[in-house]
Order: sequence, then structure tokens, then C-alpha cells
Amino acid sequence: MSNVKKKKGPIQIRELAKELGISAKTIIEILQNKGYDVKSAFNKVNREMEQAVRRELNMVKEESKKEFEKKKKIYEKIDTKSKQQKPRRLKKKPQKEKREEKQKERRIKQKTKPKARRREKKQVVEEPVEKVIRIPGPVTVKELATIMGVEPADIIKELLSVGFIATINQTLPMDMIELIAESFGYELKVAEGEEIEVKEEDVVKEGEEELDYVRPPIVTVMGHVDHGKTTLIDYIRKSNIAEKEEGKITQRVGAYQVEVDGKKITFIDTPGHEAFTAMRARGAQVTDIVILVVDAREGVKEQTIEALNHAKAAGVKIIVAMNKMDLPDADPEKVKRQLSEHGLIPDDWGGDTIFVPISAKTGMGVDDLLDAILIVAEEIDRRTTTKGPAKGVVLESMKEKGKGNLATVIVQKGILKVGDVLVAGYTYGKVKALYNDRQDRIKEAYPGDPALVQNFEELPRPGDKFEAVKDLRHAREITEERKAQLKEQLARGQRQTLAQRIMKKIQEGKIKELPLVIKADNHGVLEAIEDAISKIKATRVKPVVIHSGVGNITESDVMLAEASEGVVIGFAVKVDRKAKEYAESAKVPIKTYGVIYHLIEDVENMLRGLIEPEYREEYLGKAEVKAVFKVKGGKVAGSFVLEGVIPRNADKVKLIRNGQVVYEGKIESLKHFQDDVSEVKAGMECGIKLEKFNDIKVGDIIEAYKLVEVKPEL
Repeated sequence: MSNVKKKKGPIQIRELAKELGISAKTIIEILQNKGYDVKSAFNKVNREMEQAVRRELNMVKEESKKEFEKKKKIYEKIDTKSKQQKPRRLKKKPQKEKREEKQKERRIKQKTKPKARRREKKQVVEEPVEKVIRIPGPVTVKELATIMGVEPADIIKELLSVGFIATINQTLPMDMIELIAESFGYELKVAEGEEIEVKEEDVVKEGEEELDYVRPPIVTVMGHVDHGKTTLIDYIRKSNIAEKEEGKITQRVGAYQVEVDGKKITFIDTPGHEAFTAMRARGAQVTDIVILVVDAREGVKEQTIEALNHAKAAGVKIIVAMNKMDLPDADPEKVKRQLSEHGLIPDDWGGDTIFVPISAKTGMGVDDLLDAILIVAEEIDRRTTTKGPAKGVVLESMKEKGKGNLATVIVQKGILKVGDVLVAGYTYGKVKALYNDRQDRIKEAYPGDPALVQNFEELPRPGDKFEAVKDLRHAREITEERKAQLKEQLARGQRQTLAQRIMKKIQEGKIKELPLVIKADNHGVLEAIEDAISKIKATRVKPVVIHSGVGNITESDVMLAEASEGVVIGFAVKVDRKAKEYAESAKVPIKTYGVIYHLIEDVENMLRGLIEPEYREEYLGKAEVKAVFKVKGGKVAGSFVLEGVIPRNADKVKLIRNGQVVYEGKIESLKHFQDDVSEVKAGMECGIKLEKFNDIKVGDIIEAYKLVEVKPEL
């Protein structure tokens, strides 16, 4: 980004690497072999160290030249011999190959028996259904739980035990599904005729994989809410992303690309609120490097640790950006200290994690951060192929007026082009248009590039893998087969667990529920909302999502909520006119939001509204019974107020005898001498008549309380 300046003293290793046109890692290795104590590309080298590097490089060049000359002579000799023998070999080789192929075919025909095949098919049918799972491809935690007849929480616990962080709506990879199925006593089988990827005969014919392309590094920006992630990318892209986001907090995953010194870097900006765990985890799955943004004033927060755990679980490189260094109370040493406790040792402390002080607002240190990304990227094998069908991962999906179903994807192999037919999970589509991160139309996207794909039949799920196939007919067949197999497995799981659920409800007693119909503007946000709602800690009353989808709130959504006596919730969507009218007549509540915090808070408040009110006793005062008088209709306690006040309208009074409460109720009448009074204060005498209680004795204590309503626990 910045031009090389004239050296007036020691320079950093990264600057020397740029000048010499080699990697910083190579210079570090040379200096370490020479006995110099260097560990980071940001370490400085003096004149002596620089000369040592240059001498070593010159020696290597000389040795390489000599080696090349030797090899050249050897290859020339071999080439001469091979040319002399070439015609004779070319005539004989095809005949030998033909004979060998015929012999192989005969052996295969002799060994293959039709009866054996029939037996194999019979064995598959006879396998016990309840212990075999057949699925066409990746499924979510919730779907896998339904198929196996277990609680999603049990699967999440099992995943955590092997270090895999997942949420209820997160799509699991096949290897993880196999591991979980095995732990619950099930055998996983990929549905017959369907591989984990698209069927080989349906895929665009792929040649031998040639690693002919070095893709840009994919960098995910993570960290705590409002620590400056979007502002950092905003500065790098010189755009105004943060200002367009409601509350200036990123509400969805964005993928962007920049160019630094002629080299591309792809950034994924993930939301910071804890509700978006699944989206953040998804970003880490396709990432090479994580930029962990930490506010240098506030230090490490809960979501900083959560983001760090995702990065560690994904096994990616981490660079720490200590943000807001332009402010006077910034404390970078505090950040280093806190993160070192979580295993990130700064390079200047002898560790291998680069910490870069920056200000996303002013741009201070951003060039150094970009250099650090390119330095770390050198250590990662990013070679891939541009040959064969385009493959990649769906980051998010959404509906947009005028464009229909859209999906943000990252290409991992091949070249994605307009006109390609894609299969992504349980949907497909012919690419009508491709857009880059600035909403410009593009004709193709290379490995490592983010792209917005238009024209999927249905919205693909975030985390789904996509692949180009031969044509629409094959794509349709694949997705229909996958859907049918998944539906069959889900129905089987539901039938198996129906009796268990009924028994559980009987044992638990009647549990109050809040039925919810949720609509959002895109799939990623919808998934995050459902995850956040599922994490609400509630034992006495539970939120139940009876339907969720992408798009505006319709009349059918309101009807569904009415039938279940529930609530319709919308996030960044509009309410159709018919839906609004029907909701008003049926008195169905519709609530819309633009910030997820407010949505979750309101759901919690609605849940509290279903619980019986709870009250806390607030002590007001006490009186001692000095005499008991018989009156018409009962007894009056002649009392002396010891402390506080005894009000006539006290919410509750207790009569205590020998330390035991023998009565709880209310005051029927309160007199001071012959007058009715509203309250009697300490040091005064009074006559107290209790409601429906006459067993009063001298020496009893009467305490008065006010009942204060408290926020009920869910």
C-alpha cells in the first residue's frame, strides 16, 4: 500500500522481503540459522543482518546455477536416447495395452455373478431400519435429532465433547454426522445412488486436478460487538457499509474483496452479537486467516473468547488487531496479557501470533495489518484448480424484490460462470447473473472470489456446498431425490419419537408455550434468530417456533399464528396489506424489528407475561399484642407498635407466636382509640382486627408487609 522509503536505519523483515522479492518466512529461517533471535516479520534487522541475508541468497543462487547446469547436461543425454528408441516403443505399446485390457475384462466377467448382487440387495432391505440412517447429504443438527429421535441439545453436547461448536440450525458436514450417528448407536449410509457430492455421471466432466491457480487468502473479521469490525473493513474498502447497517452493527455476513500491492484479499465480515454464533462459525469454515478485532480500551470480552474458540476449532491462523489505538485510554499491553491467557502469545513476547495496533477510524496501522495478512498468507497452501466444475460454499441466502432468490457464495475450485447449472444442498438453479461485492455484474468468479448468485429455485441453506452439474434436468433429479430421502427419514424419526414425547409431557405436567411464526429477510439472519430463541433459558414457559421462512409476512402466517394462539415476528420485512387486515380482525399480534437485541428482549418479556406474577414481601413494621378484647363478630388485639408502621391496607400481615407463623392474611379494621385510622406508627397504641381469625393471645407479634411484584424467572 505504501511506497518503500529510503533506509535510514534498521528496517522490518517484511520490508526487506518486499525489496528482495522473497517471503518474510524465508528471511526469518535464514536469520534463525545464522543464530539471530527473530520470530516475526515485524522484527527489525540491522545492516549486519541484512548483509548476512543477501550473502546467503547469493550463495543459494550460485549453487542453483551449478545444479541447473549439471541437470541440463544429464537431461540432454537422456533426451537423445529417448528420441532414438521412441518409434519402436510407439508401435508395440498399444497392442500390449489392448491384450491386457481384454484379459482384465475376462477376469471381471468370470468373477461377477448376478446372484451375489441379488443377495446384497436383500441384505440391505433386511437391515433393521431403526439403527440405520440413510441421508442424501449434509443435514442440520435439528434434522439429525429428528431422524434419530433424540433431543438437539444431546447432539450439541456430543459435538462439543469432540471440540465442534454447532447450533440447532447449523448444517453438519458428513464426517461429523457419521461420528454423531455412531455415538448414538446408528450406522450412517449415504442414500443409494447418491454420493456426498453430486453424482459423478451428473458432474461436468473433470480432468485430472491440476493446481494451476493460487487463490486469494480468505480472511474472516471476528470480535466482540461494536469493537470496530465493520468500520475496519469500511476503511479498507473506502465505502460506507457500517452506516447502512441498522444501529451500525452488522446484521448479516458480508463478503468483500480488496487489492493490496497487486494481490487480492477476500474478507468475510461476521456479526458480533452472540445470537449470530452460527453465522460466525460458518465464516470460520471457509477461512484461512482470522482477524480478531479487540477494543484496546475495553480489552477481551465474552464474544472475543467465543470468536477465538471458533477460530481455534477451525484450525486457522489468527492475527490480532488492537483497535481504537488513537484514543488516549488505549491499553495494548492489557489486550496482549488477556489473550496470552487464552493461548495467543504475541510475537514480540516470543510467540507466533502477530498483534497489530490500529485505528479503524483514522486508518493508523491498517497498512501494517494488510502486510501482516499477506505475510501469514505465504505460510498457507492456497493452490487450487480452475479446471472442472465450479465448487464452493454458500455463506448466506436471501430474497430480494426484482431479483428473486440470491445466495452469497465463496468459490473454492473451478470458475463459476453465468449460465452454469448449480446444485446446492436441496436446491438448484441456472446462474442468471453474478454480482461482485460492489453489486457490479460480472461474467465469472475465480477461486477465492466472493459472488452473489441469482436464480436459485429455492433458497439454499448457509453452509451448503455447491457444485456445477451438466444440465437442469440432472440438477432437478438430484435435488428431488435428496428431498424425498430427507423427508422419509424425518417422518420415520418423528413416528419413532411421538410416543416418547407424549410420555415426557405427561411426566413434566402441563408446560406453557409461546408459539412463534418468524419471518426474516434472509436465511442467515433467520437461522441466527431461531438459534437465539432456542438458547433462551426457560423451564416454566417455552418458546416454540411453529413456522419460519424468508420473505414478507403474509395472511397465511397470521392464520397459522391465530390457530396456535401465537405471535408473528418479523425481522427487516414488511407486512402484506391482507395480513395486516386479518391480524387486526383476529387480534393476532404482529411485531417487527430491525435490531436483533430488541427482538430477543421482547420474546423474553412475552414469555414472562405467560407466567403467574411473582411477589416479594417488603417489611413495613410490627406490633405486640398487649390485650385481647371481645367484640361483636370476633376479637380485637389491643397492640403497641414496636417499629415501622402498621397500615390499614397492608397487602399481608402475619401473626407470630413463639417464633412460628400461625396466621397470614389481611387487617379487617384498624383503630386508634375509637377512631378508624389508615395507619399507626411506632410508639403508638392501636386496636387490630384480623380477617377471619380470632385465636389471638397476649404476647403475639403482628407484622405488616407490602407485596412488590418482581420480574419472574423464566
